[in-house]
Amino acid sequence: MLVGVDPPTARPDTPVPDDTVGDGIVGRRGELDALRAHLDAARDGSGRLVLCAGEPGIGKTRLAQEVAGMALAGGTPVAWGRCFEGEGAPAFWPWRQVLRSLGLDPPPVTPSDVESPEDRFRVVDEMARAVLAAAGSGCLLVIVDDIHWADEPSLFALRHLADHIGGARLLVVATFRDVEPGSALPRLLPDLRRAPAVARVDLRGFDLAEVREQLTRAAGTGSAAAAQAVLDVTAGNPLFVREVARAMADGTWRPDRPPGTVLDIVRSRLERVTDDCRRLVQTAAIVGRDFSLPLVAAALDVPIGACLPLLDEAIGFGLVDRAGDAGDYRFVHALTREAVEASLTTAGRVKNHRAVADAIERRFAGDLSDHLTELARHWAELAPYGEAPTARRWAVAAAGEAVRRLAYEDGVRLYRAALALPTTAPDVEQGRVLLSLGRASYLAGELHGCMDAAVSAAAVARRAGSPLLLAEAALVLEAAPDPRVNAVAKELCEQALAGLGESVVDPADRAVRARLLAQRSHLAFYDGEQDRVEALSAEALQLARTSGDDRALAGALRARQEACPGPAGRNERLLLAGEMLTLAQRTNSARNTMWGLLWRIGGLLESGRVTAAADELPGLQVAVDRLGGPVSAWHFDRAAACVAQAQGRYADAAAIGRRGFETMLAVEPVPAAGAYFGLQCALSGHVGVTDEAVAFARRAYEPPPRFTTIARLSRALILLGAGLADEAAAAYQQAGPLPSWSLPAFFIVPGCVYGALAAAALGRHDDLAILLGRLEPFRGEHVVGDGVAYMGPIELALGRGAAALGRLDDAVDDLATAAEQAAAAGAPGFVAEARFHLAAALMTRDRPGDRTRAEVAAGDAARLVRALGMAAYLDRTSALLAGVSAGGRADPLSGREAEVAELVAEGLTNRQIAARLIISERTAQNHVQHILTKLGFTTRAQIAAWSARRDRPADEE
Repeated sequence: MLVGVDPPTARPDTPVPDDTVGDGIVGRRGELDALRAHLDAARDGSGRLVLCAGEPGIGKTRLAQEVAGMALAGGTPVAWGRCFEGEGAPAFWPWRQVLRSLGLDPPPVTPSDVESPEDRFRVVDEMARAVLAAAGSGCLLVIVDDIHWADEPSLFALRHLADHIGGARLLVVATFRDVEPGSALPRLLPDLRRAPAVARVDLRGFDLAEVREQLTRAAGTGSAAAAQAVLDVTAGNPLFVREVARAMADGTWRPDRPPGTVLDIVRSRLERVTDDCRRLVQTAAIVGRDFSLPLVAAALDVPIGACLPLLDEAIGFGLVDRAGDAGDYRFVHALTREAVEASLTTAGRVKNHRAVADAIERRFAGDLSDHLTELARHWAELAPYGEAPTARRWAVAAAGEAVRRLAYEDGVRLYRAALALPTTAPDVEQGRVLLSLGRASYLAGELHGCMDAAVSAAAVARRAGSPLLLAEAALVLEAAPDPRVNAVAKELCEQALAGLGESVVDPADRAVRARLLAQRSHLAFYDGEQDRVEALSAEALQLARTSGDDRALAGALRARQEACPGPAGRNERLLLAGEMLTLAQRTNSARNTMWGLLWRIGGLLESGRVTAAADELPGLQVAVDRLGGPVSAWHFDRAAACVAQAQGRYADAAAIGRRGFETMLAVEPVPAAGAYFGLQCALSGHVGVTDEAVAFARRAYEPPPRFTTIARLSRALILLGAGLADEAAAAYQQAGPLPSWSLPAFFIVPGCVYGALAAAALGRHDDLAILLGRLEPFRGEHVVGDGVAYMGPIELALGRGAAALGRLDDAVDDLATAAEQAAAAGAPGFVAEARFHLAAALMTRDRPGDRTRAEVAAGDAARLVRALGMAAYLDRTSALLAGVSAGGRADPLSGREAEVAELVAEGLTNRQIAARLIISERTAQNHVQHILTKLGFTTRAQIAAWSARRDRPADEE
C-alpha cells in the first residue's frame, strides 16, 4: 500500500497531553490552535472539513501529521488517504485508502453503474456514508493529503461528505497546493468551499524568528545574520529552509553562491550519493512520489535485497522516507522527486519508462486492472520514440477501465490522448474509440464533447459504410436541455434509421432499430411533438418485443410510457408497468423495477386509488435501496411525498419532499426544483403557504420551455394563497393569453386545474369558463401531476369554478360528487375541501333545505380540517360554520368590511372601492381578503351573492 495509515484502534503507548502537542514543529501555533478547536468540536458532534492550503513546501503535510498526533493523544483514531502525484491512480484512490485503513471495503463498482451520469453518485454516497458511520458515536480524524492531485470522483466524494459532516463526530483535513492550474481542483474548489461546514487554513512562510529556530534545530547555528541570509534566499518556505539547514550541517552550504531553488539543492545532494543509489532513486522517480521497492527492483532487474542498502543511503541523504507497509517508500517531497527526475537525460528517462512499464506488466500479469493508467502514462512517454501504437492500445484499455471505475473524466482524457496518437488502425476501430469517448463525455457531463465525438464517429461510419456504427454514434447522444445537442441527436437518429432501412430481419438489427426509434421518440417528447411520440414509440416497442433484446425492450417501454400521458393513457401505462416489472424480474434489474413501480403508483393515483398506491411504496423502497444513488432516492421521495400529501399526512409529505429536493438539487437542480415546487403548491392549498414557498414563487427562475406556463400558473396559486393578489395577477398574466398556453403532456389536466383555480380567484371569468370546458371531458378522473402532486377529483375543480361563475346548481352537484370521490380514494383533505366549498355554495344558493345541508357539510369539513391540521381552512371553516349555525343572519363583518362588501356587490374593482372610500388600493385589497376569509368564500362573486341575500327582507326568503 502506498500510504502510511494509522489504524482506527491505534493509540500511543503513553498519551501526550494536548498542551504539549506541537513542540516538534516550528511555528504554526495559531493554525494548530484552530485545528485543535475543530477537533474538540468534532468530538462534541460538530464536524468540519478543513481545507489547508499553501504553496509547495510550505508544510501542509507536516501540519497534518501534527494534528494526527494531537488526535491520537486524545484517543481519536486517524485515517490517511494520499492522492497520487500525476496520472496513474484508480478512481477514488485516496478514499479507498481511507476505507481500507478503517477495515472497510470500498463500495463495489459494477457495469450497471455506468448507465447514466448520475450513477456515480451512488458510489460517492456510499463512501461518504461509510466514513460517517466509521466516526459513529466516537470521533474520527480523516486526512486527505494533496487533493490538488485528486481525480474528480474523489473530489466529488469530498464535496458530498462536506454536505453531511456538520452533525457528525468527524474532522476531515484536506491539504492542497493553492497554485496547481492543471488539476481539477481549481474548477471544483469554489463549490467545495460553499458547503456549510467548511473552514480554510492558509499557511504562510516562516518569519525571521521561525527561520532562526529551524536553523538552530537542524544545523546547530542560529545567528541572526545566518537566519536573515536564509530568509532572503528561501522567502521563509519551510522546505527550503530545512534543505538549506541540512546543507549547512553537512558543509555544502555556500553563502556566497546560494542555490536558486530546492531543485538545485536536491541535484547537488544527488551528485554525492553512489551511482547505484542514484540509479535506484532515478528509477523510483519515474514510478512516482510513492513507490514500492519490489517494482523498482524489478525495473532495475536486481534482487530486492540488493536495493535495501541503497534505500538506506537515499534515506540518509534526505531523499526518500519509509511510508506505510514494508516495502513502500515515498520521496520526502514532490519537489524532491521532480528534481531527481529532472536529473535524467532524455535517453535515461526513456529507458526507465520502458523498464518500469515492462516491470508492471510482468509483476501484475494476472490482473493489470489497477495498473492500466500507470502503463498508459509510461507508454505515452515512449510514444514519440516509435511506440505510438503500443501507447494507443494501453491508453484505450486504461480509458475503458477508468470509465468502468466511474472516473469518467480520466476516461475522457485517456481516450482523447489515444485519438491524438498517429495510427494506421482501420476506420471502424477509430470510430469505436470515438464512440467510447462520446460515452465517457456524456457520463462526465460534457454534453458538447459527447456531441462532437458522436458527430466524428458518424462521419467515420459513413466513410466506412457501416450502418451499425452510425447507429451506435446516434445512440451516444441523449435528450438534453441544450437545443443544439438535441438538434444534432435528432439528425443523427434520422440518418441512422435511414441507413438501417425499414426491412429489418435479423433480431440484432431489430434491437438496434428499436433503440434508435425509442431515442427518437424521447427527443420528440422532449420537444412536445406528442403525435410523433405516439408513432415512434409504438414501432419501437413492436420491434423490441420481437428482438429478444432486454436492453432494447426496456428503452422502448420507457419511450412508450411517454406516449401515454394523462387519464386517457392511464390503462396502457399500467399495462406497461406490468411488462416492465416482468422484465425486471427476468433480468434482476432494480432500475427496471423502480420504473415499473413508479408508473404503477402514478396510474393508481390517477385512478383515485391512493391506498393501493401507498401499498406499492415498500417495494419501490427495496428497488431504490438496491439501485442506490441520489437520483433513485429522489424518485422514491417524490412518489412517497405525493402519496402522503394525498392522504393528508402533510408533515410527512413536507419532510419527505424536502429530503428529496435536497438530495436531487446537487445532481439535477431543474427537476428537483420543479417537483418540489409542485408539491409545495399542492400542500399550500391545505396547510397554508410557507415562507419557503413564497420565496420559491418570487425567485428568478426560468424553467425549461415546455414547463414555462405551468410554472407561472403554480406561482400564481402560491402567491394567491399568501394573500399577494397583485403579484399573483402578474404571474398569471405572464403565462400569456390562454390560447398560447403550452403544457407538458403529463401536466395538461393539472395545468388546466391550476389555471382554473387562479382564474377564479383573480376574477378572470372568461378564462375560467374556457378552462372548465377543457376539464369537462375528464369527469370521474383524479388530478395528478406526473406523480409529483395530487389535486383531488376533477369534480372538485369543476365545482369550485362553477361557484365562482355563479352556476350554483352545477357547483353543488359537482362538489357533492367530489366529496364522495375523495372519500372513496382515501384522500381526507380533499373531502374536507369539497365539503367546505359545498357548504359555501349551498349558503350562497340558499334554497329551501340548503342551509340544513350546508350546516352538515360545514360541520364535516370543520372536523376534518381540525383533525388533519389544515391551517389554510381553519379560520374559513370556523367562520362558515358560525354563519350557518346562526341561520345565515350572523354578521361577522366590521362596519367598514360590510361597506366594502356592498361595493363589491356593485361590481367595483379594488381601485374603484379605494376611490369611493378615500383609502389606498392596498387597504381595499386587504378588506376584500378579510371578507373572503371571514365568510369562507374564495371569489368576489360569492361576496356579491352573500351581500344581496343579506339585504333582502326576511319575508322574501
